[in-house]
Amino acid sequence: MKIKYFTDTDTALLEFSNHPVAQTKEINENIYVDLDAAGNLVNMTIEHAGAQANIAEVAYQQIENKNA
Repeated sequence: MKIKYFTDTDTALLEFSNHPVAQTKEINENIYVDLDAAGNLVNMTIEHAGAQANIAEVAYQQIENKNA
């Protein structure tokens, strides 16, 4: 996964795969998701990311399955 932030447009792009985009769905006027032909998530675009998400702080945490 890659996260790109474009300061000039205050846009965040979250890339989940490199599959070709078959369809874009509008979640609301500031959030869009791109899907591949099988309906899997490819990208998420967040316009006005400063107001829509806490783009100033990004964290990643992997939680292990304790039952495995």
